[in-house]
Amino acid sequence: MSVSEQQLTGRLYGVGLGPGDPSLMTVRAVEVIAEADVIAYHSARHGRSIARSIAAEHLRADHIEEALIYPVTTESTDHPGGYRGALDEFYETAAARLAAHLDAGRTVAVISEGDPLFYGSYQHMHKRLAHRYPTEVIPGVTSISAAAARLGKPLAEADEVLTILPGTLPEEELTARLTSTDTAVVMKLGRTFPTVRRAMERAGRLPEAHYVERATMSGERTERLADIDAETVPYFSVSVVPSRIADLPPSTGTSTETATATATGTGTGTADEPSGPGEVVVVGTGPAGPLWLTPESRGALAAAEDLVGYTTYLDRVPLRPGQRRHASDNKVESERAELALDLARRGRRVAVVSGGDPGIFAMATAVLEVACQAPYRAIPVRVLPGVTAANAAAARAGAPLGHDYAVISLSDRLKPWEVIAERLHAAAGADLALALYNPGSRSRTWQVGKTRELLLEHRAPDTPVILARDIGGPEESVRTVHLADLDPNQVDMRTLLIVGSSQTQAVRRDNGTEVVWTPRRYPEG
Repeated sequence: MSVSEQQLTGRLYGVGLGPGDPSLMTVRAVEVIAEADVIAYHSARHGRSIARSIAAEHLRADHIEEALIYPVTTESTDHPGGYRGALDEFYETAAARLAAHLDAGRTVAVISEGDPLFYGSYQHMHKRLAHRYPTEVIPGVTSISAAAARLGKPLAEADEVLTILPGTLPEEELTARLTSTDTAVVMKLGRTFPTVRRAMERAGRLPEAHYVERATMSGERTERLADIDAETVPYFSVSVVPSRIADLPPSTGTSTETATATATGTGTGTADEPSGPGEVVVVGTGPAGPLWLTPESRGALAAAEDLVGYTTYLDRVPLRPGQRRHASDNKVESERAELALDLARRGRRVAVVSGGDPGIFAMATAVLEVACQAPYRAIPVRVLPGVTAANAAAARAGAPLGHDYAVISLSDRLKPWEVIAERLHAAAGADLALALYNPGSRSRTWQVGKTRELLLEHRAPDTPVILARDIGGPEESVRTVHLADLDPNQVDMRTLLIVGSSQTQAVRRDNGTEVVWTPRRYPEG
């Protein structure tokens, strides 16, 4: 826009008025209202505007007022475009009304409660007008900040993540996001309150959740969310799940210990008498870092008071003040399980951290085996699934496990090689694709070569074999070779092998990438 055009048109302001108390308006917001020729505000059909009531003492008799009245406030409408069509038409009409004032050289202030660009009605005018006229947005104190202040609860501290959610999300989505985040605020309650409450309960966050209604306004109410009657909840209310760290004693840090002891409690950092059963949650962290972690697992790790696990897997979990970490070697699974259950017997919330999926060659079996013994049978144990290495490797290569397949560990540390060989013969004879875990290590160097020989009795030499190493990690590599060319020297403990069936295809596409897949349809006969 040229200088001459700017001189001929008015200026548009989006003015945030804060959460409701007029004394929380910013100095700049008051200045802009005083300078404006036109004051515009949104309201429902009843004509009452919360924004106008906040700014009322600053309005003059000579202000031109533009009440932008919504045609609908629920999704029930006979508009041919439905609810969204009715609103879009309204916003276009409202923007045209304001544009007429701006074209006449008048300054227009669109006032809105809270912050104009945070779930604010003003943003719809901004999208339609800001590129055409000189525009300034005046930020305001949000209802989130007001709610936290009224509760006297910090929203987030240190590395905590605050998630802001509209209550209009589906219950499953709300539950997943509440489970995975550290702290949360749910907006737009009213009719959505029953759904929000159920999601809080399913996510295990209901005991932490607070309710704030009309923060800083007349009729303000703050209570525990669990105590609220759904019939009394207005739209202008929020739910707050505040900082967990803020509730810790000031001196609380993160304790890292080596878990070399068992159920005696030695090394647990506490000599407390049992205070009733806590809980053990066995958490699968996936094959690598946080991108592979499910929301449910993320929430369980955040909620735990104690983390127990192999050092490599514990290192994937962010440090949290107040948590105690009990790290150990990879070969003491039963001891780890007993330690976790003993901590839970003392009333602690314990997460046993496992790689991949905890039920596939991992910690769930060890924990459940100990949990079924007499001292621990009353302690609740949950197992949360994770992305297992076979599925992660298969996804990187394409879809080699797209049909029936078998999962076999080549480690003979817990079962004799004769059993492994028998199972390999059976699976290969049934023409199943194979996902082979634990193929080799420094102390096991011959199993891969023996497996290749055995499989060649059932498979063609050119059968695709995927060597997937360190999937999701910094040294990730995925290669496809023929079965006859499988080199044991290129396989270590961080490698997973996927051997195709007779139907598995390996094709190089036009972009140069090779994909491997096993058809879902198997030929008859």
